[in-house]
Amino acid sequence: MKTNQNTPTLFVVTHKNYRMPKDALYVPIQVGSGDTIHAEWLRDNTEDNISDKNLTFCELTALYWVWKNTDADVVGLCHYRRYLGSPKSGRGGRRKKLLSSADIEFLLNEADVILPRKRHYYIETRESQYVHAHHAKDIECVEAILTEKFPEYLAAWERMKKSRSGHICNMFVMPRKRLDDYCKWLFAILFEAEKRLDISTYNENDRRVFGYLAERLLDVWIDKNGLRTVEVPMLTLEDQHWLKKGSAFLWRKFFAKKK
Repeated sequence: MKTNQNTPTLFVVTHKNYRMPKDALYVPIQVGSGDTIHAEWLRDNTEDNISDKNLTFCELTALYWVWKNTDADVVGLCHYRRYLGSPKSGRGGRRKKLLSSADIEFLLNEADVILPRKRHYYIETRESQYVHAHHAKDIECVEAILTEKFPEYLAAWERMKKSRSGHICNMFVMPRKRLDDYCKWLFAILFEAEKRLDISTYNENDRRVFGYLAERLLDVWIDKNGLRTVEVPMLTLEDQHWLKKGSAFLWRKFFAKKK
């Protein structure tokens, strides 16, 4: 996909028909194996792709496609229901103003990567939260891969595990050179983990393992490489069922049994 290389492009990952921003900055990309929704939208099952992994890699199949098949100088990833907000949106994104090209230019003058504000776990570390929500062997597998192939990242990995906050949803904006470096490292780890992990007994949610792991690995990569970050609001276009989510979290923490 040829783009105006001097203009940022934010790719909006979707698997369903949904309203999209009218700003040309935002480019929809449909993921997965469903029927084509809009002829004008990009598909992650064309050209160099891993679309058949969408059930386990989630939005990362779009990220892989963007990495391999586009050429914009500045690249971002967001979701059809979740966007990075302008700093003018204020705390909590109450005014719901989407990140603009002007915002990106301004922010990347001061930082290397634009991220959504961190999620805080408070009573959990990121490691314990993952283990309670998913499977401990996923974390153990990635740690083994880092030990063997990328030992220089282990200190940052340990800091991530012990932290009580982190960036979620695999959403960011960064220059192309950094995207290339990140994706080369990230997919090397995830493709190796895919070979080693048996997820045949995982439920539908836990099968999204590689998307969940990537959320943790993004912070590890940023930490180890000493990148400057700036956080902006995450804008959610649909109501969040916080009571339901909170109840599910507590049930997983105290009652769920996983290996």
